[in-house]
Amino acid sequence: MANPMHLGLQDAMSPLMEELLYFHDHTLMIIFLISMFVLYTISVLLLTSLYHTNATDVQEMEMIWTILPALILITIALPSLRTLYLMDETTNPCLTIKVIGHQWYWTYEYTDFSQLEFDSYMLPTQDLPQGHFRLLEVDHRMVVPTNSSTRTLITAEDVLHSWAVPSLGIKMDAVPGRLNQTSLTSPNPGVFYGQCSEICGANHSFMPIVVEAVPMQHFQSWLKTNS
Repeated sequence: MANPMHLGLQDAMSPLMEELLYFHDHTLMIIFLISMFVLYTISVLLLTSLYHTNATDVQEMEMIWTILPALILITIALPSLRTLYLMDETTNPCLTIKVIGHQWYWTYEYTDFSQLEFDSYMLPTQDLPQGHFRLLEVDHRMVVPTNSSTRTLITAEDVLHSWAVPSLGIKMDAVPGRLNQTSLTSPNPGVFYGQCSEICGANHSFMPIVVEAVPMQHFQSWLKTNS
C-alpha cells in the first residue's frame, strides 16, 4: 500500500495491475524522449545564430514532423487497446461477488452461495486493533481465493460511488440502477486496501475497502464459518 513519501504507483498485486504498470512505463519513456528532443531543439535554436537558408521551407521536413507524431501515437495506442481489452475480459469466473455502495458503507453479496452477504463499515479509531491502519480497516473484509478469477458486479443504492483498489488495478463506478462488471485475480495471498473514489457526501472519506486474498483451502474454511 502507499506510504507518506510514495511518489509512484503502488506495487502490482494482480496481472492486470502489472499490465497497467508496463503501459505506464512505456508511455513515460516515450514522453521523456520527446521532451529531451524538444529541449535539445530549443537549446540549439537559442544558442546558434547560423541556420540554413532552406531550413524554413523544406517539404521533406514537413513530411517527417507529420508522419513521426502519427507513428508515436500508434506505438502508444496499440498497447493501450490491448490493456483496455484485458480490463474488460471476464472468462469463466469461479466466483461472483456483488458490491453495493451505500452512504457510507459497502455491502458484499456472494451470489454463488445462499444467504452469504454482509455489510462492511470502517472501524472507528477507538476500536482499531494495534497495528491496523486508521481510516482503512473495516469490520468485515471481502475475502477472495488466490489464483482464481473473481467477477465483481458493482452498483449503488443511493448516490454515485466508486469501488477502487489501486494495488489490484481496479477502479469501477458504482451507479444506482446500473450494474458494472470487472474481474480481479490475485496470484499471491495478501490484504489490499482501497477507498471510495467518487465524492458521495459528507462521509465520503470514511468508506474504506479491504480485499483479503487467501488460499483456496482457507477460503473454503471461511465459507463454512460464514455460511
